[in-house]
Amino acid sequence: MTTPNLNAAAYGGDAWSPRTRPHRQEIGNLWASCGLESEFAPLLQVLLHPPGPELAQSADPDAAQLLARPDWERARRQHDAIAQAYRAAGVTVHYVQPDAPPSPNLIFCADLFWMTPEGAVLARPASTVRAGEERWIARRLADLGVPILRTLTGTATFEGADAMWLDPQTVLLGRGLRTNAEGLRQVRAALAEIGVQVIPVDLPAGTMHLMGILRIVDRDLAVAWPYRLGWGAVEALRERGYRVLFLPDETEAAQNGALNFVTLGPRHILMAAGNPRMQSFLEAEGVRCQTVQVDELLKAAGGIGCLTGIVERAKG
Repeated sequence: MTTPNLNAAAYGGDAWSPRTRPHRQEIGNLWASCGLESEFAPLLQVLLHPPGPELAQSADPDAAQLLARPDWERARRQHDAIAQAYRAAGVTVHYVQPDAPPSPNLIFCADLFWMTPEGAVLARPASTVRAGEERWIARRLADLGVPILRTLTGTATFEGADAMWLDPQTVLLGRGLRTNAEGLRQVRAALAEIGVQVIPVDLPAGTMHLMGILRIVDRDLAVAWPYRLGWGAVEALRERGYRVLFLPDETEAAQNGALNFVTLGPRHILMAAGNPRMQSFLEAEGVRCQTVQVDELLKAAGGIGCLTGIVERAKG
């Protein structure tokens, strides 16, 4: 038997090159540039899934978690308009397009992962209808070079639209229909390892996600749905310097996706067309509102925010 050369690099010899940089410092060179720690910094990269004929194939839209059967070709055109609006704003658009026939709900990429400064937390959707969609997201993120910080296991359920950055050290996490107590525990543990605190907030019955009742448009401005967002969340926002505005018209939010917008940058949003009261209300606060038509997409039970998986925002 040959005696190993203990001076060889493979055994820690002089040519050995130890890996000393922490993981976060490898983001952007070893790993792809990705991550975020706010909800308002300039948007850089998103992940979308274009709708296809699967939207119209279910005999029972309710069983597929759709509100009605959309005209998928019209929904596709509206989705393309969203992607074009992102590109016009300087945002890189990536797509997840499975080899196998997708479920109709795969279009709602925001639910399927959630980004941190050190990589993605992969969702574990709460319903059997969506179970397994996270596999396609995991594959696409890997292809893009985005690290996965945590994959949920056991009985945990968690959807990305239930988590929201308040500041680089604090995350608001909704517990309810889509994210259960075990999901909250596992996400909290993962974030504790990178020095981030989680503030849990219970979501009322009839609420799908935290995203549906709270949006942040700048470092000092948030918009909330009154009677739905818990007081603990409002307190947490105000303690961190946010002014919390409340919807001027619940009907526009309930029927037209008025609150389901995406922040493109400080006081700059992409929102659903057909919400004049909400748009005027926000513009009076100095918010620049770009609009796209999404009425056909709303039939699938989600708006612009739900459709958009955010991969990266600018740092600092």
